[in-house]
Amino acid sequence: MPQTSRLAALLIATSALMPFGANASQIDDIKEFFSTADIVDGPSVVDCTLSGGTEGSCFSITVKPSPKDYTPGPWCPTNIADGADKGGIWFLDGQVQDVDGDFISRLAEIYGDTEWQLFDAESGDIRYTGTLEACEAAARPDVDPEYQNYCVQCLPEYLPDDASITYVIPMTPVMLDEPADTTRQGSGLAYNGIRLDGPAPLDAILAAHTVAPFDDCGGHVNPNVGYHYHAVTTCLGDAPAATTDTADYGPQIGIAMDGLPIMQHNDDVADKLDMCNGMMVEGVGYLYFAGAPGDNAILGCHVAEVGCTLEEANGTCDASAPMRHGPPPGGGNGQPGAPRNDG
Repeated sequence: MPQTSRLAALLIATSALMPFGANASQIDDIKEFFSTADIVDGPSVVDCTLSGGTEGSCFSITVKPSPKDYTPGPWCPTNIADGADKGGIWFLDGQVQDVDGDFISRLAEIYGDTEWQLFDAESGDIRYTGTLEACEAAARPDVDPEYQNYCVQCLPEYLPDDASITYVIPMTPVMLDEPADTTRQGSGLAYNGIRLDGPAPLDAILAAHTVAPFDDCGGHVNPNVGYHYHAVTTCLGDAPAATTDTADYGPQIGIAMDGLPIMQHNDDVADKLDMCNGMMVEGVGYLYFAGAPGDNAILGCHVAEVGCTLEEANGTCDASAPMRHGPPPGGGNGQPGAPRNDG
């Protein structure tokens, strides 16, 4: 049986057939799934408390926030004469837009706001963040006024050489009565060890007359989590082979923070997905499907209790602690299984 098939079976079916726990076969398959990630430590079994208060076993894996199979970028073009090869992508009206020089020059027209002016009118040079200090001042919700009307980019080399993140994910999914907007922990982890993040704060970015492009792989860098994805594009097309049971649905590209599989985006099932971007598949179980690249939502929410992301590899995961202080902004969503309205 292919590794992905065994992994999907263990991550889905055991939620109904086994108590919340762990076994050696699961860890072996998880290790194989993340074999192309830049792993610092793990995967290993640890005790954890999930977002709903369930106590049990999770797998812990510590990874460097950088892909091993390609070099991230580029993000910001430097002149309005630059073509698409000198910049990344942006989300515009649900579609992916190349961030080339022409796009930067037309921002006032695109957004109907004459205060947009990211470039020098005489030279055509684009203002972009080119230092760590500028990155830290601009890549935050309250953009420093000095960096309004900038193309915002943070470079991988700004991160410490030993930068890493630890993900603590349930070995067995514990389904919720109702889905929860718990994507502040991240949506999940791609098979190459890169964070699959929640939606980018586009309104805050645009309100400061800035753009913070993603590279063609749907990723960019911030000082807190390093390189991470806000969209799943063709760069994750080399995922492990599809399983026999899920061959009609595409490859599994990641594991959600609640332990359920995340499949590649699939237009054929888009109208069947619930608001979390998932559905029940007969004979398999619940599967998430990554949102379309322009949706700014890899997942819409989680249908099971989530684990933790930790800055310290030896930290303790209690994902219920922040939940006791109230839900995140935009809190609970509807029931899984009901098709969403894509408008």
